Amino acid sequence: MENIQTNPSESLRDSQFNLTQPSTDKYIETAPNVKLYVKDYGQGKPVILIHGWPLSNEMWEYQIDFLVQNNYRVIAYDRRGFGKSSQPWDGYDYDSLTDDLNEIIEQLELEDATLVGFSMGGGEVVRYFSRHGGKRVTKAALISSIIPFLLKTDDNPDGHPKEKSEATATAIKEDRIEFLDNFGKTFFGVTIINRPLSTSLLEYYKMLCTFASPRATLKCAESFSTTDFRDELDSINVPTLIIHGDADKIVPIDLTSKKAAESIQNNTYIIYEGEPHGLFYTERDRLNSDLLNFLNS
Repeated sequence: MENIQTNPSESLRDSQFNLTQPSTDKYIETAPNVKLYVKDYGQGKPVILIHGWPLSNEMWEYQIDFLVQNNYRVIAYDRRGFGKSSQPWDGYDYDSLTDDLNEIIEQLELEDATLVGFSMGGGEVVRYFSRHGGKRVTKAALISSIIPFLLKTDDNPDGHPKEKSEATATAIKEDRIEFLDNFGKTFFGVTIINRPLSTSLLEYYKMLCTFASPRATLKCAESFSTTDFRDELDSINVPTLIIHGDADKIVPIDLTSKKAAESIQNNTYIIYEGEPHGLFYTERDRLNSDLLNFLNS
């Protein structure tokens, strides 16, 4: 059943000017009463950009333009509960989130696609292979990803203690905006002597985070903090790019990408020395170049 809906104002504009190009501004119904906002730009092999927590597709601003200019079709969507997408009460586990991704791929009839997951988005990339067999996908990229497992357990002693996640949840419940303010500074590696982005841009990214529903913010934090993907890594059977900054204080590299690179068979592992979590801005030119080289390889 066709569930793609165009933006009404854009559809009207297209009809007025008799344009034949399909709308690049879509809403795709992925589940009952759940519609995801999707940007679909360019022509060529599809690249699906999956945003981090608690941002939205706008975080990919510098990558979208670059990839379209280099002859790729770019699909960037807002996860349920974030950005312009529906904000249901439930469905923030990785099975539901990955089923949303599968619906986008199926309804857009994408083939020979590359999945690019940033931070929390790495979970959808891995779960797509283990749950949906990686169909229609021929490459994958994990950027500053939470894969494979963040929680401290007996067999994962270097993980984050449960108390850390509980403290984060408490801070979000008490003052979500203040939490986002502090989180953003750590996210981009802002210190007294290091300011890799302007105050205005930092405020802009915080604003994007505020659009997420409080419920989605909390439940997704729970999902990426507690979901164990270790037994799913061998399901990734395509060339995989792994990029991580070794100064990432949000998602430490030794706990995540270093281990992922040891378990995913056909991977290219690139460490950005001295870089924080938010590579999509702080190292945007290098990230774009590495992504393009990988896509063209």
